Amino acid sequence: MYKPSKKILENYANVLVNFALGRGKGIKKGDVVHLVVDEIAKPLYIELRKAIWKAGGHVISDYRPSNDSEYNVDKDFYLHTEGHQVEFFPAKYLKGIVDEVDHSLLILSDTDLKSLQNIDSKKIIARTKIFKPYKEWRNQKENAGKFTWTLALFATEGLAKESKMTLKEYWGQIINACFLNERNPIKKWRFIANNIKKNIEKLNKMEIESVHIKGHDVDLNIKIGEKRQWLGGRGANIPSFEIFTSPDWRGTNGFIKFNQPLYTNGNLIEGIELEFKDGIVVKSKAKKNEKLLKEMIAVEGANMIGEFSMTDKRFSKITKFMAETLYDENVGGKYGNCHIAIGSSYHDCYSGNVSKVSKLTLKNLGFNESIIHSDIITTTDRIITGYLKSDKKVVIFKNGQFCI
Repeated sequence: MYKPSKKILENYANVLVNFALGRGKGIKKGDVVHLVVDEIAKPLYIELRKAIWKAGGHVISDYRPSNDSEYNVDKDFYLHTEGHQVEFFPAKYLKGIVDEVDHSLLILSDTDLKSLQNIDSKKIIARTKIFKPYKEWRNQKENAGKFTWTLALFATEGLAKESKMTLKEYWGQIINACFLNERNPIKKWRFIANNIKKNIEKLNKMEIESVHIKGHDVDLNIKIGEKRQWLGGRGANIPSFEIFTSPDWRGTNGFIKFNQPLYTNGNLIEGIELEFKDGIVVKSKAKKNEKLLKEMIAVEGANMIGEFSMTDKRFSKITKFMAETLYDENVGGKYGNCHIAIGSSYHDCYSGNVSKVSKLTLKNLGFNESIIHSDIITTTDRIITGYLKSDKKVVIFKNGQFCI
């Protein structure tokens, strides 16, 4: 079985600890990092702990069992619990974690992407809803500038098989995407982040009121809204090449089809099509697992848009489908990608001081709230036109790249 070299894992850990966390600045001496890793990613877990300690930080470990051919630990919970167990929320424990830590670092490493097949999706969604307070506590601390997080990926045979690659090929995509073969990966990441920042500054100066996404499989208008800013390249997710905002959900109209599948809650949904009217999903279809899609959309706030994003093909070295949203929402390839997320918005897309703005104000500005945030991706060709406050219209994205 292929294993990345110790040097690659050291570089990976260094990028995550000393660049990704802290919004591109890394952790500081005395910072506490909540490290969440499955057992299959143990080689990276070991290097991450070392990197945190070398940087003067402290580790709180959440080390979890992985699904394998003998044990489906994810499925066990749903097979052997009743309603009151599904609804159990360890409030004191999770509030304590949020209060204690300065950063969260989660390593994704699915071994079975369909581990919850044949489990009642309503039970899965009910479990997801229970953790809404935990999400809100994290958001509040992040908005106050006292908490950062990042996600990264550890390759597994399950992910490689689902993507029709060998494990070595899959690791090759990760290594290239994260610049782990570079002499100084962090220097490279700062260079990329600076280029992304230049496009963000241009987009913010344009004062875009709405965008129109047009292609053979999409005709969608999205209102950006007041008090918005574009974000990206901050280290929240490695890799991250996308530039995104959280639009005013009330101004979404038209249809969009997605050529990339969505892996969610241990299940696969394929061939998704959505139609919006005045911000609400009025029609939804899927070629596979349509029932789960509709149940997900039925969750409060999940029938509205929470994010609109574009990825420039010139930044990303990801060239293949990876069966993991973290990578698929950052794919480069021929046309880059464009995606939306249904569900919750990112409050830090508010252009003012988000720590001092009320929930009511954000709601009135069209920032969406939901326990769901599902990115759905398409990699087909499209032209994206921005309609500006100055009454001009400008093509901002074409042939898979920004043209601003």
